[in-house]
Amino acid sequence: MNRTRTVRWLRVLLPLAALAMLSTLFLFSRGGDSPSRIPYADVDAEAMARDPRLVAPEYAGVTDDGAQLTLRATEAAPGQGGGSARDLRLDWQRPDGLRADVTAPQGGLADGAIRLDGGVRITTSTGWTLDAQSVEAATDRSRIAAEAGVKAEAPFGTLSAQRMELAPGADEDASILNFSGDVRLIYQP
Repeated sequence: MNRTRTVRWLRVLLPLAALAMLSTLFLFSRGGDSPSRIPYADVDAEAMARDPRLVAPEYAGVTDDGAQLTLRATEAAPGQGGGSARDLRLDWQRPDGLRADVTAPQGGLADGAIRLDGGVRITTSTGWTLDAQSVEAATDRSRIAAEAGVKAEAPFGTLSAQRMELAPGADEDASILNFSGDVRLIYQP
């Protein structure tokens, strides 16, 4: 009987002792060294409301003649006639397999064309590297054009011209890179 009485008392006292230990743990605990702060973003909400923008937008599509376009930017802002974007990358691929990777620091989308500005670099899958101040890529057909001067490095040498157009040829099965206006070629065999 002595044992039963002891067990009954322990069933009551042990939970009470545990509760007392936990309550003293929370009552007498030390605070942290630094005040707790909820992290908030450091942005100006009024400026964000005045100048809305998208972060990491992506545009993808297929032209009427089958070219695949994917346009990416780090930031885009809506505006008159389509808006503007920063740090653009255009991946362009024709059905015949020709690829062109176009990068530019700024640009926009307006009137059915992608306009890339500020020093554009085009690298093709055939080994060409072209640099131009501005380039326009059509969204309804396979066409990339530069109208304000272009410098190119080809597998056979270097050249410069006033205008450049990358578009399908007469038979539509192959692409032609056409240079015009004061073309200068330095051939390196």
